[in-house]
Amino acid sequence: MEAKNRPESPLFTADQFVHYYGDYDKHRVSEVVGMGAQWKTKIKETTAAAKGAIFTKLAKELMVAARGGADPGMNSKLRMAIDQAKKASMPRDTIERAIKKGAGLLDEGAHYEKVTYEGFAPHRVPVIVECLTDNVNRTVTNIRILFRKGQLGNTGSVSWDFDHLGMIEATPESAGADPETAAIEAGASDLEPGEEGATMFYTAPSDLDAVSRVLPKYGFVVQSAKLGYRAKNPVTLGDAERAEVEAFLEAIDSDDDVQSVYVGLAG
Repeated sequence: MEAKNRPESPLFTADQFVHYYGDYDKHRVSEVVGMGAQWKTKIKETTAAAKGAIFTKLAKELMVAARGGADPGMNSKLRMAIDQAKKASMPRDTIERAIKKGAGLLDEGAHYEKVTYEGFAPHRVPVIVECLTDNVNRTVTNIRILFRKGQLGNTGSVSWDFDHLGMIEATPESAGADPETAAIEAGASDLEPGEEGATMFYTAPSDLDAVSRVLPKYGFVVQSAKLGYRAKNPVTLGDAERAEVEAFLEAIDSDDDVQSVYVGLAG
């Protein structure tokens, strides 16, 4: 549909809506977002259940971010959440409804609370799990069950071994884009190679939005931008042990309340 033919949203004008939401390829295969730099599960099948799980996580992020205001021009967290939803081909009506719920413009909707759990996967691999839930008792019960093959710890039991920072995954627009130059000019504090030619840029938490805005000027397309945890001393495992840890992480990620999983696993 042409932008000029779209009806105006109660939250934005038609032009603002196109600027922030854009157009979607609704058949694109997406990957699970929000898993952090160390753990990211890829969806290999375009099943309705797989897409539904992605959209549920994204809707929660939008609702929580919208508490700070429904205008993405004034709310950087909401702007980044919208960007994630766009990249996952989330329908614009679904995005707008989630924003309305979070901003209190609809009577319906649950109130989601962020809770964080720390512990160890098998073989003493440190793990931080972030959840958004409307029922903390349900969530903690599920997390305790999921950690039976590992060890659930107390607050601070493993977070001391992680840095809390901004994480920006970006891909070069051309072969000539230099990640080191981009990092310096944009104000990133560190960088490392990512998957499939991408670069992970790290920032101070307060610099995440600013660096995300500058990177495109130096030839990089931002694929995701969020606050997360980076392990200081990632653990190296053999193939068999690593497979056991990955199975543990996949089980945790499958829980509906889990939003992000960060793990101190090398490689």
